[in-house]
Amino acid sequence: MISLTESAVKEITTIQEREKKHGYGLRVRVIGGGCSGLQYQMGLEEAPVEDDKVVESFGMKVFVDQKSAAFLAGTQIDFVHDLNGSGFKVQNPNAESTCGCGKSFS
Repeated sequence: MISLTESAVKEITTIQEREKKHGYGLRVRVIGGGCSGLQYQMGLEEAPVEDDKVVESFGMKVFVDQKSAAFLAGTQIDFVHDLNGSGFKVQNPNAESTCGCGKSFS
């Protein structure tokens, strides 16, 4: 359904340690908004809620609600360092178009 690269997991682990949330999972959801109509939202959560899909990549748990799961099937989340800056990069095969910042899609 959704996967993380090793680089993404390393960055999430760094954030967990900084925020003292060791063992929390990554919540990924799709919400309305952004320049293209839909946008990604990520955060740390202690546990999944009822009806969440839970997957694991490189030992990191990922929580996705049922509605978002349809938009995120086959998605990979990476963390990149390049000349334009650092950040999470979402590669979503379901996106018909994306905005320039890569944070929203349609």
